[in-house]
Amino acid sequence: MRTSDFDYDLPPELIAQTPIEPRDASRLLVVNRASGELAHRHFRDIGDYLRPGDLLVANRSRVIPARLAGRKAGSGGAVEVLLLARRPDLGADTWETLVRPGRRIREGQELLFAAPDADAQASALAATVLARTEAGGRILRFLPPASGEPVDAVLARLGSVPLPPYIRAPLTDPERYQTVYSREPGSAAAPTAGLHFTPELLARLNAQGVQTAFVLLHVGLDTFRPVEVEDPSEHKMHSEAFALDAEAAAQINAARERGGRIVAVGTTSVRVLESLPDGPTVAPAQGQTTLFIRPGYQFRWVDALITNFHLPRSSLLMLVSAFAGYDLMRRAYAEAVAARYRFFSFGDAMLIL
Repeated sequence: MRTSDFDYDLPPELIAQTPIEPRDASRLLVVNRASGELAHRHFRDIGDYLRPGDLLVANRSRVIPARLAGRKAGSGGAVEVLLLARRPDLGADTWETLVRPGRRIREGQELLFAAPDADAQASALAATVLARTEAGGRILRFLPPASGEPVDAVLARLGSVPLPPYIRAPLTDPERYQTVYSREPGSAAAPTAGLHFTPELLARLNAQGVQTAFVLLHVGLDTFRPVEVEDPSEHKMHSEAFALDAEAAAQINAARERGGRIVAVGTTSVRVLESLPDGPTVAPAQGQTTLFIRPGYQFRWVDALITNFHLPRSSLLMLVSAFAGYDLMRRAYAEAVAARYRFFSFGDAMLIL
């Protein structure tokens, strides 16, 4: 298939600019792979489609204040840095980043960061550019602050939550771009399928016999970029850190043993599960994944999927098309556009059974 096969027309007004309240009031398009039936519901109704013994597998990663405004030492030119992933293999306080404008940011360049209201010459934090990445980003090493604070503490104070570029409205509550179960900081973007859950909804599902297990994948570069080559096989996925602990592995194996379905909450959870080795059971694992799922892929661990509506020509749209079937996904997206669903990060959801 070609990348252009995953394009579609989306009226700009359907790109959600603000989150809906309460979280579970978003709409839910239910897609049945066996029958091809589409049903229009609300997310709070999702329990009608889940069974006792099913297991939700959700990503507990938390968005960090990853966007930093700074300047180049010497010229004073403005720069914006987006923290993507820690690189402890390259040294302490070393990160893989995107830098804009990046064309003139070369190895050895020093970047300076200060609070927005600080004096123009003040610098709370400095970083040195170590290298350029294959994806066009930069490896930065942050230097020990003169204040003596840990680098992470200064980054948390100076940074802001990086909303996707298609969201232009300011976010009044940063917690609204976090899932209610987020725990481990590290993502440059939220695993947005989980934004629809409330503590009350999770409690109702648990009382219904639907359990929840948590995995970890820190969301990185590929959330922000489309597939730019026409042949998807030539697209290189950015590496993202993932982890499956012993508790989650045991829950997955128990669900399989009792005949329950593994319901992935979001494409990030899918990529964790499908990055695991083949075998009759799963075992604890951690590492880096570059898994790129597109039509033709044979899923091994995921039985159902909760997901948002994704950007045209994106690797995420290719993943859901692989899971549901290309023709069914095109029909579902056309139905969602016609029914005026809200799209992308703060938009509505889809349940693929």
